[in-house]
Amino acid sequence: MNRQAAGWITHRWAKWVVLVVMLLFIGALGSFAGKLTSVQDNDVAAWLPDDAESTRVIKKAGAFYDEESVPAIVMLSSSERLGPQDLAAAQTVSREIAALEDVPIGQITPPIPSRDGRAIELVVPMTLDDDSWEKLPDWIDEIRDASESGIADTDLRVDIGGPAALSADQAESFAGIDGILLLSAVGVVVVMLLLTYRSPILWLIPLFCGLMSVFASQGLVYLLAKYGGLTVNGQSAGILSVLVLGAGIDYALLVVARYREELRRYEDRHEAMAHALHRAAPAIIASGGTVVIGLLCLLFAQMNSTAGLGPVGAAGIAVSLLIMLVLLPALLVIFGRWVFWPFIPHFGDPERTDRGFWSGVGRRISVAPRAVWVVTTLVLVALSFGVVKLDATGLSNEEAFTSTPDSVIAEERIAEHFPAGAGDPVQVISTADGAPQVRSALASVEGVDPATVTPPRTKGDVSYIEATLSVPSDSSAAQDAIEDIRDAVGAVDGADALVGGTTALNLDVQQASAADNRLIIPIILAVVLLVLMILLRSVAAPLILLVTVVLSFAAAMGISALVFRYVFDFAGADSSFPLFAFVFLVALGIDYNIFLMTRVREEALVHGTRRGALIGLAATGGVITSAGLVLAGTFSALATLPVVFLAELGFAVAIGVLLDTIIVRSVLVTALNLDIGKRIWWPSALGRTDGAQRAESSSASTA
Repeated sequence: MNRQAAGWITHRWAKWVVLVVMLLFIGALGSFAGKLTSVQDNDVAAWLPDDAESTRVIKKAGAFYDEESVPAIVMLSSSERLGPQDLAAAQTVSREIAALEDVPIGQITPPIPSRDGRAIELVVPMTLDDDSWEKLPDWIDEIRDASESGIADTDLRVDIGGPAALSADQAESFAGIDGILLLSAVGVVVVMLLLTYRSPILWLIPLFCGLMSVFASQGLVYLLAKYGGLTVNGQSAGILSVLVLGAGIDYALLVVARYREELRRYEDRHEAMAHALHRAAPAIIASGGTVVIGLLCLLFAQMNSTAGLGPVGAAGIAVSLLIMLVLLPALLVIFGRWVFWPFIPHFGDPERTDRGFWSGVGRRISVAPRAVWVVTTLVLVALSFGVVKLDATGLSNEEAFTSTPDSVIAEERIAEHFPAGAGDPVQVISTADGAPQVRSALASVEGVDPATVTPPRTKGDVSYIEATLSVPSDSSAAQDAIEDIRDAVGAVDGADALVGGTTALNLDVQQASAADNRLIIPIILAVVLLVLMILLRSVAAPLILLVTVVLSFAAAMGISALVFRYVFDFAGADSSFPLFAFVFLVALGIDYNIFLMTRVREEALVHGTRRGALIGLAATGGVITSAGLVLAGTFSALATLPVVFLAELGFAVAIGVLLDTIIVRSVLVTALNLDIGKRIWWPSALGRTDGAQRAESSSASTA
C-alpha cells in the first residue's frame, strides 16, 4: 500500500468518513448473511459434474420416477416370526404415515415381508425440494411417531433407514453449523487475543472487525450463490466462517503489531499508522492474495462442491482483507494509544528486536545453522512417513460420523432381514433394444440380488432397470460391485448402458475427488511459487520456502494419519481430504513465511541478510506465533461437529499451522537464511551486494 493511500485511511478527518462508509458497506452485505442457509445445495448429485455417469443417469431416468423423491425405509421387526396381527399393524402404520399432513409423502409400497419372516418393510417415498433439507429431521420424527402409534398394541420394533433418514441425520449434524463454529472460534480468538495483548480493551477492536468480516462475507457469498450460480453447501458455509475469522484475526495481529512499533517512532498516531500500513500492508495483501489465488485454483476441480469452495473462501478472504486494512486502522487511530493499556507504547520507547524469546532463539540457531536445518528437516521427513497410514479412499455412512446416528443403526438392522442394499437400488439406463441383454448382464454380476432385478420399463428408445445389491450400498464392496456392473452392462453392444444410484454417485464422487487431487495440487504449487517470486524478487528464496511448506504439509499429514488411526479410531478419510488440507495448509502456511521473509528482506537491505534474518525473527516472532495459534484454534473448532471429514480437516490444519508457525518459520527458515546468506536472494541485486555493503557504501558517501 503506498503512503498516500495509507495516509488517507488514517487522516485526521478522513478516518471518520472511512468508518461510516465501511459500516454502511458491512451493513449492506451483512443483511443477507442470515439467508445463506436458504441457498445451500446439500444434494450429493449437485456436487458432481454434469458429465459424471451417475449424473447422466439422473437426467435420463427422470421420465421413470420423481427426481425429487427420496425413500425412507420403515422396518417393523420382532425376535419371533410375525403373525397376521403384525401384518395388520403394518397396514395401520402405512395408513398412519400416509395421513401425515406436514410431510410430503408419495405412494407408499405395500408391506414387504422379509424372507426370514421376522420383519416387514415399507418404502416411504418423500418428495424433497431445495428447501426441504432443514425440515428432514422433523419429518423423519413425524414418520417415527406415526409408526410407533400404529404398532402400539404389538411387540414390534420400528427402525427408519434409507437415503431420507440418512439425509436427516446429516442435516441434523450440520444444523446450526455456522453458529456452533462461530461461537467456538470466537471463544478461542478471545482467549488468544487476551494472552497476546494482555489488555482488557485492545482485543475488542480486532474481534469486532473479525466478526464483521464473517457477516459481510456470508452476505456476499449468499449473493453469489443466489445470482451468480455459485454452489454452496453446509460444508463450505461452515468452513467459510472459520477461515474468515481465523485469517482476518491473523491480518489484524500483524497490523496492530506494526502499528505498535511505529508508535514508538512517531509521536502522532495518525502518522504512525500511515507508516505501519505502508510497511505491513504489502505483506498482508501478498499473503491474502496467495490464499485467494490458491482457493480459486479449486475452480479447476471436477467436483462442483470442491470448485464452489474456491470462490466461497476467496470471497471471504477478500472481504476480510478489505476490513482489516481499512476499517481496523481507522478504528485504532480513532481510539488512540490508550487502547493498549496497560502496556501503552510511547514515543521514544526502545526497540525490542534485540531482546526477548525469539531473539534468543535466533542467537541459538546462529551458532550452528546448518546443523539446525538438517536435523529439523530429517525430523519433519520422519514424521511424514506416518502418511502411509492414511486411507483416503472414502468413508461409509457409519464411518462418516463421529457417533452412530439412528439411520446407520437402522441400516444395520435392515440388512439382517433384507438384502443389504434394500431401498437404495442400482439404476441402469439403456436403449430399448439392448434392455433384455442388459438385464441379464446385470443379474449375473456378483453382489446383485438376481431376484430384485426389475423388468425393463421403456419410454421411447430409453429403458430403465433397477436392482438391489446384496451388500450394504455404502460399502467398498458395493462400489466394487458398481464397477463390475458398469463393465458387464457396458459390454452389451448398442445398449449405451449407464449405471447410477446412490452407490454409483458415491463412487463417482470418490473418483472425481482423487482426480482433483492429482490435477489441482501441482497447479496450486505453481501459483504459490509465482507469487513468491514476484513478492521477494528472487528465485532461490521462493523455491526454498515452497519446499519447506510442502515438507510441513507432509509432516502434518503424517501426524494426522497416525492420530486418526490410533487415537481417534477413525476408519479412514474422504478422498477429498488431502486436497482440502493441502489448500489450507499451503495457502495459509505460506502466509507466515511471507510475513517473515518480507521483514527479513526489509532488514537485509540495511543490515545484510544474516543480521536481517535475526532481526526479522525477533520482530515478527511473537505476532506470527500468536497468529498461528489463533488460526490453529479456530480450525480446531471444526472438531466440535459430529462429522469425521470436518473433524479430520480441523485437526490436520491446526497441526500443520502449528508446525509452520513454531518449527518451519522460526527454526527451519531462519536456519536456512543464516546458512545460505545473501545467495538466498539470487538472482536479484540484493543477492549480489547484500544490504550490509549498501549501508557501508552509503555511510562512506555521506562522510
